[in-house]
Amino acid sequence: MNIAANNGVWSGSWVAERLGVELVGDDGLTALLGLALRRNPRRAHLLVSNVLGKHVPQSPSLVYGHGFALGRRVRDLLGEAEAGQSVVLGYAETATGLGHAVADGIGLAPYLHSTRRPVPGVTPAGGFEESHSHATSHLLLPEDPALLSGDGPLVLVDDEFSTGNTVLNTIRDLHARYPRKRYVVVALVDMRSAADAGRLTSFAEEIGARVDLVAAASGTVKLPEGVLEKGQELVARYEESAAKGERTGAAPSGPVAQFPAPPQGVALEADSQSTHPGARGRVESAADAAWARPAPTGPQTTDNRTTPHLTRIDLHWPHGLPDGGRHGFTPAHRRRLESALPLMAARLAESLPPDARRVLTLGFEELMYAPLRIARELEALVAAEVRYSTTTRSPVLAVDDPGYAIRSRLVFPAHDNPADGPGERYAYNVAGAGFDAVVLFVDSAGDTPELHAADGLLDRLGAHAPHVLLAVVPSYVPALPEESPAMLPEPLRGPAFSSYPPEDVGWLLQDLSDVTLEAPTEEREEAIQSGGAHYAESLPVEYQPSEQYQALFHAALETSAARLAEAVGVVTETVLAERSPRPVLVSLARAGTPVGVLMRRWAQFRYGVDLPHYAVSIVRGRGIDANALRWLAAHHDPRDVVFVDGWTGKGAITRELADAVEEFEARSGVSGFDPEIAVLADPGSCVRTYGTREDYLIPSACLNSTVSGLISRTVLRADLVGPDDFHGAKFYRELAGADVSVAFLDAVAARFTEVVDAVDAAVKELAVADRTPTWEGWAAVERISEEYGIHDVNLVKPGVGETTRVLLRRVPWKILARAGAGADLDHVRLLAEQRGVPVEEVGELPYTCVGLIHPKYTRGATGADGRAVNV
Repeated sequence: MNIAANNGVWSGSWVAERLGVELVGDDGLTALLGLALRRNPRRAHLLVSNVLGKHVPQSPSLVYGHGFALGRRVRDLLGEAEAGQSVVLGYAETATGLGHAVADGIGLAPYLHSTRRPVPGVTPAGGFEESHSHATSHLLLPEDPALLSGDGPLVLVDDEFSTGNTVLNTIRDLHARYPRKRYVVVALVDMRSAADAGRLTSFAEEIGARVDLVAAASGTVKLPEGVLEKGQELVARYEESAAKGERTGAAPSGPVAQFPAPPQGVALEADSQSTHPGARGRVESAADAAWARPAPTGPQTTDNRTTPHLTRIDLHWPHGLPDGGRHGFTPAHRRRLESALPLMAARLAESLPPDARRVLTLGFEELMYAPLRIARELEALVAAEVRYSTTTRSPVLAVDDPGYAIRSRLVFPAHDNPADGPGERYAYNVAGAGFDAVVLFVDSAGDTPELHAADGLLDRLGAHAPHVLLAVVPSYVPALPEESPAMLPEPLRGPAFSSYPPEDVGWLLQDLSDVTLEAPTEEREEAIQSGGAHYAESLPVEYQPSEQYQALFHAALETSAARLAEAVGVVTETVLAERSPRPVLVSLARAGTPVGVLMRRWAQFRYGVDLPHYAVSIVRGRGIDANALRWLAAHHDPRDVVFVDGWTGKGAITRELADAVEEFEARSGVSGFDPEIAVLADPGSCVRTYGTREDYLIPSACLNSTVSGLISRTVLRADLVGPDDFHGAKFYRELAGADVSVAFLDAVAARFTEVVDAVDAAVKELAVADRTPTWEGWAAVERISEEYGIHDVNLVKPGVGETTRVLLRRVPWKILARAGAGADLDHVRLLAEQRGVPVEEVGELPYTCVGLIHPKYTRGATGADGRAVNV
């Protein structure tokens, strides 16, 4: 296979013939774009740029020239004065280099690109979503917060302008924070449909600003009916063929026509077993991932840590110069880089093997600009043909056909410890392209053992080029103020902490499993009511359910699973529609955690998206864990955070959270957190975002840790939790035999399919309903507190969930049950019987039941066994 050229065949013809997709537009549009397929729930086809330098290796001069020319057009459009006040914003990861080149063409503008790499301690200045992308969360992390706050034009750069949703959403978001009079949207190609084309004008009128568009070419993509489903089916069939070929060693084939059989050593999805002319010898140690090759001459150094024969190049990168626009790149930075480029390119040229005729300079995800500029200088220094492309997160189907844009792909594990966890990364059109040498550029954050491992990127490249060189650019991280708080640890995850799978939830807690925190219920109650201790300073002894009670739990789950699934669907759809298109779910541990996991599962089931999900501690009277909020703000846009709980009672936690967030923002200067909680059930009418307002049994309330990942209630005690620590909790590993946490989730998620129609109908009703909280639950609690002579609303726990907690953790006095309440109270009646607590039926009650904690608790007021007696 030779993918250096397509022999005059358009690299979109394969997709066009099979799916009926057409590119219609300017002359030369097909020279700029090819087509490929990917597995994506929103858009199966992928426009592959031939001049972007991402998927298709291209001349670096051509790549840079396209971006620079667009920048010159922007400068002409704005005029000298406005160009001097402009700021350029590029989109990660694909357009980071393009945006840099546009800024160079303008010549006077600082540059910032979005990033998917959070930096602890650096507060995001904003963020946005890319709806058609597989990995959508973008952060804006300028070192200088004033970079985005000026009133000059904002120039937004992306590789393509398709629907316009991403760019318009970004402008809308930034305009609300930093309003300005003018925006310019820049793209290599404008591919909007006729329906989308008019939106730009109406959008500009809506925000009261001028919005211009500059593109190198324009056109549209004509999609036949059912193209998404047909494309997804085609991808699935070809992936299956590829996988079968990998297992058997046969060439891929499928029920629709047919990959050409690749030559020996080149597969649809190349791996480290492929060979090239002059094949390398593998060292015995897999950890070394080394290969033998002739040693080139020049100012290289040898890396003896993991790859003894790897040529490592010291570029002499200027000290303190940012490696790109992740935190801002000014015209002064650009001048420093340009003065250093000749020397860096010369060192690279001297390190290449003298007989190299075809050289690939390969950038690394968002690190596009520095490799591009060095490659452009190298192109002028050496006789070899120099090509440039970069690795990517984006999974695309590879088909070895001249009429297809992605001829081959290398697959390797991420090697920069990404914040969203490990995963596959890709390099396209490298295998089989006939490169004599590959120069890989990474920043120092990506120079990890994973890069050098036996299945890592260097190993993959070594299978397809006789010479591989590595150039490491120092990762630039803004200096944090000296008064910045201490660094916080990463979230705890199962199975080391909790019985949930690691992807289900990250616990922003510290592990106190080795500390004895449990105290007898009666001692805790006496200390709490006397003011001698706070309830969060100790833990109740975990209730161990009887066989009868466990049977009741399973029966209740069987009965209510569909109703719970519907509520999960309703609250999740409401969050996605009204709060954020890609929310960061933050459960209030621990009752909110199962609900957060179920919401995450619904989003996966319905839309194929993986929502981030964390659990944090909130303590009545002491607020939410401020360090957890600090961690969230450092890793996500606070405006995307949606707090999640199981249910509302009288609304105390709702008010606690609002007060705590306000205090945190005042102290930290971080803004954007929305304190409104999303709950499965809101019987107290305390919130606007809920799955239902009925008060019924949520089976996860029946148990304690054994339905919550084996995690205790959270603990906040001064001798255990310091000012820079997360709140604590215990992992009850010893209760694994009784754990039903995952079984509960599976039982509810299994009913998702059958409730979709009901969910859609309920969401439509809620969208037009008046959901203003009435706080009727709080009024009822105050009335009950006075009527029963308690005179303390904290001892009145309304709703099925809170009543269950009273019976499991506190010293209950009596239970008020609404007359006629049926099976939803079976477990309450059983627990009350076991603890000798009377159940009193009442007529007027906004909840199904209310639990009353003993109001005058002393040891003498209960029996020796801690059971309540009438006062």
